[in-house]
Amino acid sequence: MTDTSRPLLAALWMTGAIVSFSAMAVAGRAILDELSSFELMMYRSFIGLAIILIVGFATGKIHDVRFDRLPLHGLRNLAHFIGQNLWFSALPLITLAQVFALEFTTPIWVVIFALLFAGENLTRPRMLAVTLGFVGALLVARPGVGGDALGLALAATSAICFACSIVTTKLLTRTETVLGVLFWLTVMQAVMGLIATGWDGHITWPSARAWPWVALIGCAGLLAHTCLTNALAVAPSIVVTPMDFLRLPAIAIIGAMFYAEPINIWVFIGAGLIFAGNYANLLSETRATHKP
Repeated sequence: MTDTSRPLLAALWMTGAIVSFSAMAVAGRAILDELSSFELMMYRSFIGLAIILIVGFATGKIHDVRFDRLPLHGLRNLAHFIGQNLWFSALPLITLAQVFALEFTTPIWVVIFALLFAGENLTRPRMLAVTLGFVGALLVARPGVGGDALGLALAATSAICFACSIVTTKLLTRTETVLGVLFWLTVMQAVMGLIATGWDGHITWPSARAWPWVALIGCAGLLAHTCLTNALAVAPSIVVTPMDFLRLPAIAIIGAMFYAEPINIWVFIGAGLIFAGNYANLLSETRATHKP
């Protein structure tokens, strides 16, 4: 950590992120019997866009929105849109703990993409991260006995899409502000959701029961990424990443309390291996960055 690192403040921001991600999962499971994942993403994006426009005009930062990197924004948001739809679709099929544990393989896929497409070297820590991540994912899924095969496949594939989104977001942040990225995220994914939902001429309007859940998802999605971004701004990723893994025991407790989901020790062992691989690679990358 540097002298300007504030881990306690980062922990506070990460608490907000953990609560927001968990709330989004609970809300998604509550209304997926009424709305499709495409409809849910469409409404979420329009709510997020309204919030972004209010904040942007109120702070004068709406002028940060740029129009010169739209193809990369399009690629980033297509990957995120597909991944988020797969994530929502997996929610009613497998336990919440399994969904979150498989989502944690996203950094492993980032490493793989960097090796394949960015020409980066296969170092020992990176190889360890990929190996432990793969073994951990197998323990979480336990093919044949770990739960609904389709749900596990959807959750695992969503992690690959999220990795594509992260790689393209990293490229965008070289020239774009956070508000600019979030603006195009909500605009493009609102259009994608509208097309995917309305191609047959039928769009379900949420019931009075569903609207509070839809609003919660729209607000929680933006809040989660805002909290995570602010946590990384006040502390190194080597400090923030372990905090993010607290989402797993938190969501496992929620699943046990409200949905009678069993707390499976294999999910925690697998997630522990995924975390170990991620953390070892992150620690190695941090040390390499700070070498004179």
